[in-house]
Amino acid sequence: MDESLDDMHQAIAGSAAPAEEFRQVSESRRRDLFFQLPESVQQSLVTDLDDDQLREFVRLLDPAEVADVLGFADEERRADVLAELGEHRRKKAAYLLEFSPESAAGLMHLDYITVGVDRSLEEVARRVQRHEEQIGRVPTIFVTDDDGLLGELPGQVLAMTGADVNLRDHVTDTPTVAFDSDDSDVVDVFRGNPESSVAVLDDDGSILGVIHAEDLLRVIEDEAGETLYEFTGVREEESVLDGPFSKIRHRYRWLIINLGTAFLAAGMVGFFEDTIAAFTLLAVYMPVVAGMGGNAGTQSMAVTVRGLAFGQISLATGGRAVANEVIAGAVNGAITGILVAIIATVFNQSPLLGLVLGVSMVLNLIIAGFFGTIIPLVLDRIDKDPATSATIFITTATDVLGFFIFLGLAQTVL
Repeated sequence: MDESLDDMHQAIAGSAAPAEEFRQVSESRRRDLFFQLPESVQQSLVTDLDDDQLREFVRLLDPAEVADVLGFADEERRADVLAELGEHRRKKAAYLLEFSPESAAGLMHLDYITVGVDRSLEEVARRVQRHEEQIGRVPTIFVTDDDGLLGELPGQVLAMTGADVNLRDHVTDTPTVAFDSDDSDVVDVFRGNPESSVAVLDDDGSILGVIHAEDLLRVIEDEAGETLYEFTGVREEESVLDGPFSKIRHRYRWLIINLGTAFLAAGMVGFFEDTIAAFTLLAVYMPVVAGMGGNAGTQSMAVTVRGLAFGQISLATGGRAVANEVIAGAVNGAITGILVAIIATVFNQSPLLGLVLGVSMVLNLIIAGFFGTIIPLVLDRIDKDPATSATIFITTATDVLGFFIFLGLAQTVL
């Protein structure tokens, strides 16, 4: 995205009236700009544009893009705008609007043709040429026989000469998905077949459409952004360009929950107030213990959530994962505990303080490994999203139990 388009993006996404800004953009640039905006801003734009402006915008879009835009409009507006399109584009856009935008059918395009395996190259070339004249792009070529889809015919085969070319000899395997498959399932199919197109099939095995790798960029970006948002407690619809009041509205509930858990940790510290008053150096090292536990717990959580996402583990089969993380926590705790014990012994001339810190570090990283793994597994078992809520419980566990161990040992030993 060049600088001028970036400026337009910021002006529209950060505007209280995005349609006013959008109307100032030239027709040739509106398409690229619209599909780079957050969905919440796209929704506002479609709602804010009047029917004439909406018809003018979709006039230059292909059927799949028309369906994406009109997906934000109500049924009456959809019908009014579609009525102004040419018959070919209207039928295709209306057909695509029947499907959920988060399904395979919602991602698919209709720029494909099907040819029988017994057809000649000359016949296939004529079909491709007619389609390209109508749609403006080269279609994907699917080859079929009496039993259904055989696969895809690479475009370069059309450059071959000879009347005796057998299409069956040049067909490549084509992965398929059901039309109602979730878009994340489509992403998984592409991960295993990164260089292929994917055919979208109806219940009877007939071809409904085709999905290309570039069609999944938005889905992959959305998944990555959603994971990041959930991981940090930020709502998915929040944009970096939102105003301060919008950001406050999206975040304050999460921060209030975190405030409640912070008071739990503060209460634990208050329980050892006399110990801290007698050994003020403990206050210096408390953030070290809490910080190391929190970081280690987040690492375990990240690995576990990824394992859940790929179907590698569950609560029933997660015993080994828990044990591995606990052992890793113990070893990492010993390594970091020795380092912090040496630092406390050398700089504070207190071997006992070093001992307390070292043991606390080992125990807190064991706790972090255990809760960083078990909490996501439990949340997944009760159908709660671990990426959304696990961090708050893990941090609470490592803070409260970490302070209890550290200050309790200090009270006993020092």
